[in-house]
Amino acid sequence: MRAPVCAIVMAIGLAAHPAFAQADRTVATFWKTVQAACDATAAKPPSGLGQRIAQIATDEFTRFGGHRIDSNGRLFRFGLTEAEHEEDDGGNPQASLGHLGWWQVMKYWRALYGHDTADKLEVRGYRDASTLTQETEVAALLRTTAARLLRLAEDVADPAAREILRETAFRAAIIDTSWSAAFISYVVRQSGVAESAFRFANAHRVYIYDAFATSAAELTHKADDRLYRACPLTTRPRVGDLLCQQRESALADLSDVAVRERIRAELDGGTDARSVRRTHCEVVAHIDARARKVYTIGGNVNQAVSARKLNLRRGLKFSAAQKGHCGGSGHWTLPQPAGHTPRLTGKCSLNDKKWFVLLQLR
Repeated sequence: MRAPVCAIVMAIGLAAHPAFAQADRTVATFWKTVQAACDATAAKPPSGLGQRIAQIATDEFTRFGGHRIDSNGRLFRFGLTEAEHEEDDGGNPQASLGHLGWWQVMKYWRALYGHDTADKLEVRGYRDASTLTQETEVAALLRTTAARLLRLAEDVADPAAREILRETAFRAAIIDTSWSAAFISYVVRQSGVAESAFRFANAHRVYIYDAFATSAAELTHKADDRLYRACPLTTRPRVGDLLCQQRESALADLSDVAVRERIRAELDGGTDARSVRRTHCEVVAHIDARARKVYTIGGNVNQAVSARKLNLRRGLKFSAAQKGHCGGSGHWTLPQPAGHTPRLTGKCSLNDKKWFVLLQLR
């Protein structure tokens, strides 16, 4: 029976092979056509809109006073963070609101949600954690919204205490709610873009999938007013573009090519079928052509609006491999307590991320 079974398996394989080959050719043709459109746009000077987006992102970074990361992925200046007052207020009894990290983040959220902001921000706690004293005890997660805490604060008679409680609720919400997509939405909105061209959202995946849909629509010459298209990383970035990474642990071993194809394949399904959900994007703010570097600015990068310096390859194309040269865990010799194994990886660069797509300003 072995010979007939093998013959059947071989026959099935041979019959299926042309279909698989055709599918591979279709995918290759799709991305080849997309790459051609991306390269044609990348060859043009940056648009006025792209320059505005880059300038607004740069202004926000400067205003926030966040971190700076060099091209080796080392944080060489630690700036203001989301929950801080200004870096060193010297005990000053007064503060400019612009020097409060949490207030700046609230500005991004208010641009996204307006008067409903407090209802959208989550605050987390752990049952009885404020009174428990043993670190080995396990506490259950508690969830609420900033709005509920604000309502409770209104019952406090003393105006000063009431305001402190209100600000505490907002600071806790800002720490507990990821705001990097809110930052991007704020920057793009401030540049004068309408929602019909860019869906302002609290998750990067919303406009990432929109950009992939735009790239697909362009191939069939369908009308599409969206601001960005999805381009392979082999595309030369321009100011105003967005560089994006994915943070899905289940996709950690996939190449940037495979992640892009997964998203393209999921476009026809509903939002529940979309598997690339944990993502992060940053604005391309400046290109240093002579040094072959690109500067990006992102929100909620190490709890701040941070600027990152990344490497470009020849032709000023983005390099997905942003490895650092800082020694890594192999040079970490700090003695550890008995029985404790440090959770160190070989990565030491803050730029060594799973970059997978350039959202190009059309």
